[in-house]
Amino acid sequence: MKRTLFATAVIATSLASPSLADMSQYELDPTHTAVYFKVDHIGFAKTLGIFTDVAGTFSYDTETQELQDVNVTIQAESVNTFNEARDGHVRNADFLHVSDHPEITFVATGGEPTSDTTGTVTGDLTILGQTQPVTLDVTLNRVADYPFGHQREVLGLSMTTTIQRSDFGMTYAVDNGLVGDEVTINIETEAIKAD
Repeated sequence: MKRTLFATAVIATSLASPSLADMSQYELDPTHTAVYFKVDHIGFAKTLGIFTDVAGTFSYDTETQELQDVNVTIQAESVNTFNEARDGHVRNADFLHVSDHPEITFVATGGEPTSDTTGTVTGDLTILGQTQPVTLDVTLNRVADYPFGHQREVLGLSMTTTIQRSDFGMTYAVDNGLVGDEVTINIETEAIKAD
C-alpha cells in the first residue's frame, strides 16, 4: 500500500525555495484519518460512505509553508456505506470495480494559501485507472505536540472537494438520475511528524 494522503495536500501552501526550507516528513495517522463522501440517491437524500483504509505521507515546512511529495492511497475495497448489500454493489464494476482497480490515489501538484490557516491544494486524483485534476479546500486546525502517547508534533487538517464521478468513467445510474453524478468528499486527518 503506498504511503500517501488524501488529506494532507494541505495547509495553506505557498511554495518556498527548497534551499531555504527545513522540510519534515509527516504521515497520516490511520486511527485518526477519515475520507468520507456523499452522493445523491434519487433526489430523496444523500447516501454517506467512508473509506477505512487510507495511507499517506508528505513533506512540509511549518515556517515557510512549503509542501512537497504529497501522496495518498485509499484501498477501494475498504468502502463502507453502512449497508452490506450496497457495499457489495459499490465495490463491483458499476462503481469502484475494486477487483481491477484496488487503489484510489491522490498526488499533489501545487497549492495556494488563502489565509494563515486555509488554502487550496491542487493535484491528480486517480479512480478506475483514470486521472483527473482536483482542488482541495484545506483548513489547518491545529499544530502542536500530541498531549499523550507518542507526543510528536501533529498537524490537524480538514479538507473538502467535489468531483463528477462520470469524469472517471463511473457512469452507472447517472443518465436516469438514480445516483447522482456529483460526489462531495471530506477528509479529516491528523498527520504525525516523523522522528
